[in-house]
Amino acid sequence: GLSPNGKASPFAECRPNGALAHGSDDDSTLLPLYHKPRDYVEASVCHVKDLENGQMREVDLGSGRALLIKEHGEFTAMGHKCPHYGAPLVKGVLSKGHVRCPWHGACFNIATGDIEDFPGLDSLPIFQVRVEKDKVIIRANKQALQSQKRSKPMARCSAVINSNTGFSHVLIIGSGPAGLVCAETLRQEGFTDRIVMCTMDKHPPYDRPKLSKSLESTAEQLRLRSMDFLQDHDIELLTEKEVVAIDVKTQSVIFEDGLRMEYRKLFIATGSRPKPMNYKGKDVRNVFHLRTPEDANSIARLANNKNAVIVGTSFVGMEVAAALTDKAHSVSVIGIESVPFKKALGEKVGKAIMKLFEANRVKFYMLNEVSEMVGHHGQLKEVVLKSGKVLRADVCVIGAGSVPATGFLKQSGIHLDSKGFITVNKNMQTNVDGVFAGGDVVMFPFPPRNNKKVNIPHWQMAHVHGKVAALSMMGRATEIKTVPYFWSAMFGKTIRYAGYGDGFDDVIIQGDLDELRFVAFYTRSEEVVSVTSMNYDPIVSRVAEVLGSGKTIKKRDVE
Repeated sequence: GLSPNGKASPFAECRPNGALAHGSDDDSTLLPLYHKPRDYVEASVCHVKDLENGQMREVDLGSGRALLIKEHGEFTAMGHKCPHYGAPLVKGVLSKGHVRCPWHGACFNIATGDIEDFPGLDSLPIFQVRVEKDKVIIRANKQALQSQKRSKPMARCSAVINSNTGFSHVLIIGSGPAGLVCAETLRQEGFTDRIVMCTMDKHPPYDRPKLSKSLESTAEQLRLRSMDFLQDHDIELLTEKEVVAIDVKTQSVIFEDGLRMEYRKLFIATGSRPKPMNYKGKDVRNVFHLRTPEDANSIARLANNKNAVIVGTSFVGMEVAAALTDKAHSVSVIGIESVPFKKALGEKVGKAIMKLFEANRVKFYMLNEVSEMVGHHGQLKEVVLKSGKVLRADVCVIGAGSVPATGFLKQSGIHLDSKGFITVNKNMQTNVDGVFAGGDVVMFPFPPRNNKKVNIPHWQMAHVHGKVAALSMMGRATEIKTVPYFWSAMFGKTIRYAGYGDGFDDVIIQGDLDELRFVAFYTRSEEVVSVTSMNYDPIVSRVAEVLGSGKTIKKRDVE
């Protein structure tokens, strides 16, 4: 087994990817490998010279596909689909020992398959590779080939716990990605004490960004982790539990139902709540802030062949408008700014996306044109414009931005800024010892901006905060090393975005805005700070890779 660079191949002894104890689900030692040969499949997939260094290829093993990678003359193989949304990793970016997903920027180590950057909770299985007579042969567990994902091993709780005990070593408020990743990271890192996660939701953790893109999905279909999974890993989940106060002196949390729970470490990840809006006829049943699967399902049902009004041109509002166009009789969007996404993506990109909506019969109006919203018998009936025009409203969705859900912290002594965000240091710790926070509720120091405190309310960013907080709690302080990444989908087209573009002063656009096949680079003075694209993969992941490696991209490089 000589590898192509003439060194003795590390796979000659058939170790998984040249390293022990990094196999897929049951490949953690060499013993089970030959235990049940029928559980495995082996295939010659190509000739040694078929792949150049730095190349990837999707290969078929008969029972499933794998991603074959050649870097520095060595071959490795792992799952070929990103476990987050199933993106083909062969179309991603290979660099310095990891592959970055082309869709949402998650990174996987090519030697271990471990997830190294988010979004997503799972890692990839890896498969054995060896070279025989210039043929590359992969041996893979059939089950791992089918599932294309694995969760990292986790510790169990060693403490004997009665579920009524009013004490938890780690108490997590919120079950979004920050809270969930925090809990899972603690267990992956060997934490064996009690973990309790509480949420106001009635469901186990689910994929909230999908709500606005696919309104008919159920909580079951959107589920990130099942109750069984959480129980198997001793992560206790309390649903429909609202925290009303925190007493940092006695290290306890008080719930609305009177329950009091003490903690040793606390992680606050309550996310944001919709910005309140003033309109007449408050208690109406057909006006929604999209928060839950039930909200999404009701919106889809009420809009069926009826008239929908969306207030606000946030990403959520626009995604709902797009999702309703093939269901509703009419869709009207009332915007706060004249061009949607102008602040985030710039006027040119915003106008191109607005045209796409108009081509799909969506009508735009301005909020300052609205004179009143008229309700009747507990239903919003119509929105009256100052011009006298009346918009029928059988269902109304408010997507006019959000504010941090931190009202319950007002008297706690935990520091909030003037807008209600929790301020944290680089380890996600608040001003109070043992209290950490992450996700949409925090202002945190951002290394690419000289540690200026910023709020980045992305799903992907919340994962990172959860991991950093968990490691900090265990005394393994680590710093945020990621490139912010978010995405939006409308009419079957996806907008991808990476970086932190706040305060950009110029936009360089390549491609064709009218055809919606473009990439836009946002610059501050001479430096590229962020990028967005449509139908231009994997450019956004490639830029994220460059920025993530600490390099800067200059305006002249792009031009």
